[in-house]
Amino acid sequence: MMLEKIEKIEERYEELLQLLMEVGEDYQRAMELGKERSELEPLVNKARQYRHSLVQLEQAQELCDSPDFELRELAETEISELQPEAERLEQELKSMLLPHDSRDQRNVIMEIRAGTGGDEAAIFAADLFRMYNRYAERRNWEVEVLSTNEIGIGGYKEITFLIKGRGAYSRLKYESGVHRVQRVPVTESQGRIHTSTATVAVLAEVDEVEISIPENEIRMDVYKAAGAGGQSVQKNSTAVRLTHLPTGMVVQCQDERSQLQNRMRAMSILRARLFEIEQEKRQAEIDEDRRTQVGTGERSEKIRTYNYPQSRITDHRINLSSYNMLSVMEGDLDMFIEELATREEAERLSAAGIQD
Repeated sequence: MMLEKIEKIEERYEELLQLLMEVGEDYQRAMELGKERSELEPLVNKARQYRHSLVQLEQAQELCDSPDFELRELAETEISELQPEAERLEQELKSMLLPHDSRDQRNVIMEIRAGTGGDEAAIFAADLFRMYNRYAERRNWEVEVLSTNEIGIGGYKEITFLIKGRGAYSRLKYESGVHRVQRVPVTESQGRIHTSTATVAVLAEVDEVEISIPENEIRMDVYKAAGAGGQSVQKNSTAVRLTHLPTGMVVQCQDERSQLQNRMRAMSILRARLFEIEQEKRQAEIDEDRRTQVGTGERSEKIRTYNYPQSRITDHRINLSSYNMLSVMEGDLDMFIEELATREEAERLSAAGIQD
C-alpha cells in the first residue's frame, strides 16, 4: 500500500533528523545523513500536503449530512475543489515513490539506420533525423552529428548524432525501435505505395569515468574518409574504425577532419553502447519487459507507422494515431511521448505495488 510505504519513509526522515542532532563533529557522517535527509524531504513534504488535503476532504464530506442547506451546499462546493487536488497529490506521490532511471537527465546518442526498402529507407532515415532535429530545436537542445553514411540522393544508410539537453534521454528513450513508412517514393515512376523501415536506437551519453574500456580490448583501424556515393574526400587517413574485441562491436567515425577527433567520437559512441548493454542486463533482472528492443528492421516489426497517403502516424504500442503528419515530421512528438511516459509510469506503479 502507498500509505504504508510513506509511513516508513516518514519514520526514516524523523530518525535522520534525530541522528543529525546527535552526530557531533563527525562531518563525513553528517554529510551522508544530510544528503539522505534532503533526498527524502520533498517526498515527506508532499505526503504531508496529501494528508492535509484528505483531512479537509473528510471534514467537508461530514458536513454534507448537515440539516443546514447552505452549509451542505458550501461543503459540496468545497468537495468539488478538494477532490481533484487530493487526486493530483496522490498521483504525484506515486510518481515520487518510483525508483528513477539514473539515465533520464542525460544527453542522448541516437543512431538511425536504413532498414528494409533500399534508397527509400535511406531517405526515410534522413526524414527521421530531421524530425528529431526539429524536436530538439523546440526544446532548445543542441544537436551534434557524430557520424554519417550518406547516399547520393539525400538519404542516410546510417547517421549517429548527439542531442545535448537536460532530460533528453527521459523524453527520447521511447523512440527506440523500428519505424515504418508507407508512401510513394520520389524514385517511383508508377505512383505505387512502398513500405520501408528505419531503426532508431537511443543511448544515454556516458562519461569516461563511468565505463572504462581497457586499451587492449580495442582494435583501431584508420582509413581515408569517403563522401556520399563513395568518392574520396580526404587525402589523409583520418577516418577511424574501432572494434571492441570482447563483443565484436564496431564503431566508425569519419566526419571530423582529424583522426584524433574521430577516435574521440567513436569512443563516445562505443561507451554509450556498452553502457546500454550493461544497463539492460541489470534491468532485465528487475523487469525484462521494460525496454523495447530495436529489432531487425523487418517490415513486420514496428513501433510506429508513418502513412503519408492518409497523413496518419500511428504508434502501435499505445494504439494512438495523429492525422497531422506535417506537424509531427516538424518535431511535434509530445503527444506520443507523453502518452508513452504515462503508460510506462502506470506499468511501473503496478509492478511496484503502489497503485492503491
